[in-house]
Amino acid sequence: MSDLTVNPWKRHGKDRLYVNLPDGTSVAWADRATKTVTIKVRQYQDEALALLRRHLGDGLTVGSSPSRAHGADSAPPPRHPGPSATSHPAGRPAPLPPLSPSEDLARNRPGARLLGTIAERGPSTAQRLRAKILRQPSEWDNWYAGLAGERRVGRELERLSPLGWRILHGIEKSNGGDIDHLLIGPGGVFSINTKAHQGASVWVGDAMAKINGGPPQPYGAASKAEADYVRKVLGRYCAFDVPVEPVLVFVGVASLHRASAQGAVRVYQEREVAALGPLTGKLTPEQVESVYAAARHRRAWLRT
Repeated sequence: MSDLTVNPWKRHGKDRLYVNLPDGTSVAWADRATKTVTIKVRQYQDEALALLRRHLGDGLTVGSSPSRAHGADSAPPPRHPGPSATSHPAGRPAPLPPLSPSEDLARNRPGARLLGTIAERGPSTAQRLRAKILRQPSEWDNWYAGLAGERRVGRELERLSPLGWRILHGIEKSNGGDIDHLLIGPGGVFSINTKAHQGASVWVGDAMAKINGGPPQPYGAASKAEADYVRKVLGRYCAFDVPVEPVLVFVGVASLHRASAQGAVRVYQEREVAALGPLTGKLTPEQVESVYAAARHRRAWLRT
């Protein structure tokens, strides 16, 4: 087998399925309405037809020659974004090298970036034990609370896997900082920012949040900027528009008042993120895997 994939494509009134190699090369395409198949690379004809029958059933007809497939009535074939090469309808594919274990973000556990920072710059085990015994506050308390919060949200997100969702954690950004969690599934892509405020009363507006009535914090604005960043990065490697929404998740709070209408930024407590699970209609299963293949590649996020 050649690891062929089937990718839906709609434009200019046409509804097609393209069969692509892992590097994005199109080897065949089928018109959904007529079940007519155009074979572009004869070497893969049998495999392509077998894959297309799974989607369209029997009754396929092999139609025009490869030369006609590029005629005036045919749109250029979309290239499927895989681990080694991806594309965008507006230009040439943005290449990524083959995915190695060290570059695979799917290996990250929730809080991975915070844990690495604490291990590198944080207090020693003896210092932590002493502060705990003496009940002394530490400048690292917020870091440990944040780590615990990301792990709690990560556990809630993993519950969505059976519904067709893919989850990534601790994505390092080229412009500094990291993305706590990225949720990719039939309902689109969600850039999730976790905030741990144990026992706090939280007020959230469209752009700002207040913790225990304190000064405004730009949580909403930062989340929207992060979603824009994610959309820009994934747009380089996908042959379709990638819908990205920002999400704020508050962990351990006593109360959460949402002053906005859940428009620009979705706001949840950690146990409420399950509300994302039933969402559908934004990405097909094939598109989910395409986005996930690009998103899990560390180098995709480190390119400027």
